[in-house]
Amino acid sequence: MSHERNCSTEDSATLVAMNPRRIIVVGGGPAGVFAAIACAEAAPKAEVTVLEKGPEFLAKVRISGGGRCNVTHACFEPRELAERYPRGERALIGPFQRFQPRDTVAWFESRGVKLKTESDGRMFPFSDDSRTIVDCLLRAAKAAGVKLLARCGVERVTRPATGGFELALSNGDTLSCDRLLLATGGCRTTAVGNLAVSLGHTLESPVPSLFTFHIETPWLRELAGISVESAEVSVPGTGLRERGALLATHWGLSGPAILRLSAWGARELHGLDYRFPLHVNWLPNLGAEAVSGALQSRRNEQPARLVVNTPVPPLPSRLWEALVLAADVGRNTRWAALTRAALHRLVQQLIRTELPVTGKSMNKDEFVTCGGVPLGEVDFKTMESRVCPGLHFAGELLDVDGITGGFNFQAAWTTGWIAGRAMAGALENG
Repeated sequence: MSHERNCSTEDSATLVAMNPRRIIVVGGGPAGVFAAIACAEAAPKAEVTVLEKGPEFLAKVRISGGGRCNVTHACFEPRELAERYPRGERALIGPFQRFQPRDTVAWFESRGVKLKTESDGRMFPFSDDSRTIVDCLLRAAKAAGVKLLARCGVERVTRPATGGFELALSNGDTLSCDRLLLATGGCRTTAVGNLAVSLGHTLESPVPSLFTFHIETPWLRELAGISVESAEVSVPGTGLRERGALLATHWGLSGPAILRLSAWGARELHGLDYRFPLHVNWLPNLGAEAVSGALQSRRNEQPARLVVNTPVPPLPSRLWEALVLAADVGRNTRWAALTRAALHRLVQQLIRTELPVTGKSMNKDEFVTCGGVPLGEVDFKTMESRVCPGLHFAGELLDVDGITGGFNFQAAWTTGWIAGRAMAGALENG
């Protein structure tokens, strides 16, 4: 859009000559852009500029949700919502009481973009096109007078004796501002947090979150594309356990249950070097006795049928066949010939398949990390630094991350809105 510009010496000179009510946002992702809009709308006389080191703004929004953009989640009770965050649960309760998914829905609808709720609670634009969200945000930024400068990296930030901040840009220019917001995204490497560290902050070391499991078991890989609506996955000896949809892939297992397990176990699984046994209960709604009873009924009612041809609902037939064979029940075994020992093995295979995880896989563009600026170093009423007055944070640069389902975007909208309004209030009262 025309109001997006590349960083230039002319832009830098214009910014230096601005009035003293200057706010700079470093990072043109969802948190940074949303914060800039909130600030500019609340303080129309302020000069608000967003610096993005990449060639485009809101790149993560464009590719999220397979290009559909999972904007938020239909969970409207702040405490319940906060429970979806492995890191940040307590700190986010207060912010969610001020700006939560209901406010996100209202914000977009007031700007002409309606959201729909899917059966699992995820919320998307009716267009099923992430460009709808990107265009809405960029229009709102333009209407609020926010200046967007792309290809404008920040090399260093210092605090002059006269106050405020001075930014050294990648093109050799410098900019100054009264309030600074860092929204540079998740700390894939500690280098992302260098600006915060240079201003007195520490960093929780970054490790991956929301990743899929690499499993080399041949029979599982042959099931690529098969999914079950509800399975329970757990890692023995850790207390990690999740239930949800499961998807077999060419590299192992994925789906909401795996992604949630990876989020809650991000640091613990990192400590195991992503090598651990995974237990899968394919029929968690039945329980061991019910599963055994269902198999006994088949042996009594369909004695002449082959075991591999009579799956227990709701398991897909290909998965059932693979599990029967993995339980060392012969392909030509009929129910009448199924021994007590074989039945026991089959029950165990159905409720506790053990699969060796040998690594992780992830979509690099949608990579989520845990780690970043420690929550104790930030005042979540304003998202202002407790160690560097005038500095604010929003989004994944904080040690906050949610499970899959729109929760990470909601944290971006919430922390961005609070930071933007707080910066505007500081200028209005200053």
